[in-house]
Amino acid sequence: MQIITTHRSADFDGFASVIASTVLYPDAVPILPKAINPNVKAFLSIHKDLFETQTISDIDLEKVTRLIVVDTSKWSRLEPMGSLKKNENLDIHVWDHHQNPCDFNASWKCHEKKGANITLMIREIKKRDILLTPMQATLFLTGLYEDTGSLTFSSTTAEDAYAAGYLLENKADLNILSTFLQPAYGEKQRNILFEMIKTAPRIKINHFSVSINSVVIEGHVNNLSLVINMYRDILNVDAAFGIFVHKDNDRCIVIGRSNVDDINVGSIMRSMGGGGHPGAGSAMIKSASPDALKDWLLELLKGNQQSSVMISDLMSYPVFSVTSDTPMNDVANLLKEKGCTGLPVVDDEQLVGVISRRDFQKIKKSSQLKSPVKAFMSTRNITIGPDKSPMEAARIMVKHDIGRLPVVKDGKIIGIMSRSDAMLYFYDLLPD
Repeated sequence: MQIITTHRSADFDGFASVIASTVLYPDAVPILPKAINPNVKAFLSIHKDLFETQTISDIDLEKVTRLIVVDTSKWSRLEPMGSLKKNENLDIHVWDHHQNPCDFNASWKCHEKKGANITLMIREIKKRDILLTPMQATLFLTGLYEDTGSLTFSSTTAEDAYAAGYLLENKADLNILSTFLQPAYGEKQRNILFEMIKTAPRIKINHFSVSINSVVIEGHVNNLSLVINMYRDILNVDAAFGIFVHKDNDRCIVIGRSNVDDINVGSIMRSMGGGGHPGAGSAMIKSASPDALKDWLLELLKGNQQSSVMISDLMSYPVFSVTSDTPMNDVANLLKEKGCTGLPVVDDEQLVGVISRRDFQKIKKSSQLKSPVKAFMSTRNITIGPDKSPMEAARIMVKHDIGRLPVVKDGKIIGIMSRSDAMLYFYDLLPD
């Protein structure tokens, strides 16, 4: 027997991937976890006859020879399957678009970073030239749109967009999408949101505004992610995290949302045992106090960067510089020779200014070309450290309207970060 399953609290991408797997593995039985997203539950209430699924309790796990896992690569995110996990002869196939490491002993896997997991499966469906029904195409596009924010999330790739186009060609119905992607917002969610807004703490971390709030909840509450989305929008912060403490057990749900690339929520949630994407993620944690979780989040946020790339990886060096008494005509020749637009001015290994081509506009007479550079240089010494992120360098350049940043360590200039260096990073032109 072959079975297909996905993570607990299955969303549309997970559910769509399960159904797509039945297209690729026609002999496999689709298994849905008991806990599924309310929108998926609403969809199934109408379309259950078209997409028949079973639960773990319907299956004799002793007879399972192959397990196909979609939209996750961790045992901990599945419903308990003790006997399968212990089965050393189990053939496991994994389809996952998340960045976290796979802990399945898989004989085969497709583990690539995409905006939606269904995109990986559409690729294989297209490769095999399998015909989709309009209803299948609609479901698959619903999963794709949900996980990519209708192709607007920063995690969206070109292949996600191509997959969406392919599904529309196969008559995916956008009207159905708009119906089932509308999240339910009821009294419970409204009360929790109002409770959070009463305190709404704000802090600054690495120049970003962040809010971390905790609230006690009773019973099962759907769509807490919607609460965090609205909370972040109302507070107008760069990132928001909610710590939802269950009153009737020792579990805490941590949910985060971010609209800036520098705060990678998925990476933070993976560090806490959960998962997600750069803009959204969650983690379930047992036996932890809200204060401890807040401290943990703060530590992760302080260390979280857009990537491991630092200014030291991008800056230009060695540094060509001039002293403050260098004549301006010599500076002009040096700028032309080096093909650069500006140079730092250094005396006794200390940065005292910056001279650029723009400063030559201050020269009104040819005799002034013999004047020392200190008469025309900018003494507004705006610098950056080698351990800072490219995003921070870009913000400083925009804020101060400058084209280069001296990189300073222990009071000495060790490199220059220019606009062209930043362009190499932001347009993904760095060598592998």
